[in-house]
Amino acid sequence: MRQVVLDTETTGLDVRRGHRVIEIGCVELIERRPTGRHFHCYLNPERDIEAGAQQVHGLSTEFLSDKPLFAELADDFIDFIRDAELVIHNADFDVGFLDAELDRMGPSHGRVADHAAVCDSLAMARERFPGQRNSLDALCRRFEIDNSHRELHGALLDAQLLAEVFLALTAGQGAFEFDGSGDAAIDGTQAAQRRVDFSSAALPQVLVSEREREAHQARLAAIRKVSGVCLWPSTGELADD
Repeated sequence: MRQVVLDTETTGLDVRRGHRVIEIGCVELIERRPTGRHFHCYLNPERDIEAGAQQVHGLSTEFLSDKPLFAELADDFIDFIRDAELVIHNADFDVGFLDAELDRMGPSHGRVADHAAVCDSLAMARERFPGQRNSLDALCRRFEIDNSHRELHGALLDAQLLAEVFLALTAGQGAFEFDGSGDAAIDGTQAAQRRVDFSSAALPQVLVSEREREAHQARLAAIRKVSGVCLWPSTGELADD
């Protein structure tokens, strides 16, 4: 599976007020492993940046004035995300802004959902940790991921941190691929797993005495009496297995 972890920075929080995307950062994962490929760009929004937004990401109108327009890089961006699953923290926000940028170019470029599937890591975190803080910073602390260098928000930096958070959040959900030796690397860790085929193995048979069998049945009867149910079948119930 190919996944692209994505983050954006914007001129403000409300796309309905004409706020624009000013930075896009993407990190590629293949089979849940970082490939080293990424997409990153700064964009000229052709409008002012709100003071509150600039305090978050540190990007100024002056810095962005000579950067390309979204339309100039749209095809490169679409090529990078095409046919991937996008992992985005609070996906509605980023996708809403990116769709607005694509809409400005006309129907020929479609919308984000026309090019890639979308997975919202914030929704996943809220389901796993209900009632707790699930911001990127909070999840980094929870999973002991070092984000001490994150003094300001940045699309590429945040995408890199989110990739680590996402892999920790979904640990154990990835497919394990085995080589001829039977060993498998799991999500880039040093853990290994060996496939064992029991289909032709001779299983040992343990004989029990009649006294042991009666004691076992008495124990099951006592469990039924106390709890009203017993998960282990009696000897007679085992006959059809």
